[in-house]
Amino acid sequence: MDEILSLIEHYGYLFVFFGVMLGCSGIPFPGATILLAAGILVQQGHLELEYAIVFGILGAIIGSQIGYWVGQRGGRSFVLKWGRYVKITPERLGRVERFFVRYGGKAVFASRFVSVFRVLGAPVAGMSRMRGSTFFLFSALGGMVWATAVILIGYFFGQSWVEAQHWTGRGPLLLALLLALGLSLYLAHRWVLRYRGS
Repeated sequence: MDEILSLIEHYGYLFVFFGVMLGCSGIPFPGATILLAAGILVQQGHLELEYAIVFGILGAIIGSQIGYWVGQRGGRSFVLKWGRYVKITPERLGRVERFFVRYGGKAVFASRFVSVFRVLGAPVAGMSRMRGSTFFLFSALGGMVWATAVILIGYFFGQSWVEAQHWTGRGPLLLALLLALGLSLYLAHRWVLRYRGS
């Protein structure tokens, strides 16, 4: 964590953007830790909150689009061939595939909040030929909620890294809260579309 804090202090928002982008594109890179560190640095006055959130969201969305494209172009064999270098096994890939087949776009949103699914989610969505518009909508919504929430956790608990770890370790509770927020955003989006159509 100290190294990541130092790198963000040195390279600023670009490290936040590229680090999160890598972590969401199918490469196991500590995107969540980078966002948490960015929140801590915001709290300490080294970064601006709005810029940290914007660059985190952009990294999440663009990284996922890259992962989706890789999965769509390369397919399962490509992901497994190159994924073995970053510990992507057929078993892990199969677990994510089953999750995506069952839940579709909702799986794209939810995958932001589970580390293995976050890495593999975008390539699997591309492999499964999910519609690009569906993927983008749920990926963007998930990316916005996830990046904002993790940065805010770092910001509010920046004085105590132990406390921040304590909260981020509460996976089920945090996931439930984030999913509730994401569902609210999604329903609001649907309502706006319906209202415009009437």
